[in-house]
Amino acid sequence: MSLADTRTPDPKRFIPGATGDWEIIIGMEVHAQVTSNAKLFSGASTEFGAEPNANVSLVDAAMPGMLPVINQECVRQAVRTGLGLKAQINKRSVFDRKNYFFPDLPQGYQISQYKDPIVGEGTIVISLGPDKKGEFEDIEIGIERLHLEQDAGKSMHDQHPTMSYIDLNRSGVALMEIVSKPDLRSSDEAKAYMTKLRAIVRYLGTCDGNMEEGSMRADVNVSVRRPGEPFGTRCEIKNVNSIRFIGQAIEHEARRQIAILEDGGTIDQETRLFDPGKGETRAMRSKEDAHDYRYFPDPDLLPLEFDDAFVAELAADLPELPDDKKERLISSLGLSAYDASILVSDKAIADYFEAVATGRDGKTAANWVINNLLGKLNETGHDIEETPVSPAQLGAIIDLIKAGDISGSIAKELFEIVWNEGGDPAEIVEERGMKQVTDTGAIEAEVDKVIAANPDKAEQAKEKPNLAGWFVGQVMKATGGKANPQAVNALVRQKLGVE
Repeated sequence: MSLADTRTPDPKRFIPGATGDWEIIIGMEVHAQVTSNAKLFSGASTEFGAEPNANVSLVDAAMPGMLPVINQECVRQAVRTGLGLKAQINKRSVFDRKNYFFPDLPQGYQISQYKDPIVGEGTIVISLGPDKKGEFEDIEIGIERLHLEQDAGKSMHDQHPTMSYIDLNRSGVALMEIVSKPDLRSSDEAKAYMTKLRAIVRYLGTCDGNMEEGSMRADVNVSVRRPGEPFGTRCEIKNVNSIRFIGQAIEHEARRQIAILEDGGTIDQETRLFDPGKGETRAMRSKEDAHDYRYFPDPDLLPLEFDDAFVAELAADLPELPDDKKERLISSLGLSAYDASILVSDKAIADYFEAVATGRDGKTAANWVINNLLGKLNETGHDIEETPVSPAQLGAIIDLIKAGDISGSIAKELFEIVWNEGGDPAEIVEERGMKQVTDTGAIEAEVDKVIAANPDKAEQAKEKPNLAGWFVGQVMKATGGKANPQAVNALVRQKLGVE
């Protein structure tokens, strides 16, 4: 990881300690499983959830004489990811052997890339906020490199009381290791970075980003220093598979290091694990340096080379990425930066919104997707892919409001019915008599009844015009919320003689 210190110290990021302020320095190494049906150097399946050792070829098991053959699709996906990160694409890269021993690493080494990765430096822009003024702070985080490597297998320690079992299904699966520069300065920045990176690879389709399945996970490097001093000794928190856990791990590890240093101790360079149950990190092993792995070019693989035409073809086929989509939603639909940020944060949410917004008012569509749909999904613990309300159904509800067939309050009731029972919104409105009352004569009769029943308040309203709202509420209540609110408001004010 680069040790270039490119960010100016920011006092609002400092952590107060017992003896003064401290600054956290964070770098992240994100392992993203490449979207591919086959592994990096073999034709074995990458299907998740298969029986242990069901997806293992002779190459993955490191049988004698078995040679790796590069999967071109994995190369394409790595280059597309590099383009999405606005990074330098290296048309010549080299695969190296990274030598270390794990029981679930059959070869005794990992095929990775060291000095000559497939992708060089790039950038990601993260947004923090909104603050109390509703504004966002954009921060540019440097990408050091992206390289391809093969995953190891999995040791299972809970299958037998005295032995560990090995599952090699993941052995040889293609990973993109995306290494940031040490530009992150808080747990919030780290979480925003991981969220943005996951959104980018999902938009590109180069990784599914399913952290709970292990297809995207992060090694988080944390050190602390006094503002303006050189970088301190870093500790690596290994294999964190949740954005929330990333934040918690950084907070605990930074406090742990600060406490040691303020007590006169020193930080050991080590690899640590995060325990979500206890909310703390614990030592795993001493941290190796690059020379400990004895990297050397893999003699079974030629250097990987491609030309400008290959890169240009992939660049021409890139989809609209989050930042570009956000700018388009703001400029063409008039959405706020806050609303646009929420809608583009996940490709599935963006796709859902655009289906609803097509042919309709963008701000209205955004309001319903963010406040009603996403609010309900969050309340029930579901993802957008699991929503029982389709874009067509939500769009139909919005259309009924625009046509004046239902009021906003009826629309919310209708949304709940569609959520729980399904069905065509227009048919539900007809069948259940939910249509809004727009007959001014009928509404006027209800207004007269409410005013007649409350002569004292009607008299007070002449001095306190705000009381008109109370009468509107009473009329809406009397009509079961079906009266057109605008018509009710206009008639109430006319009858009371208030502006």
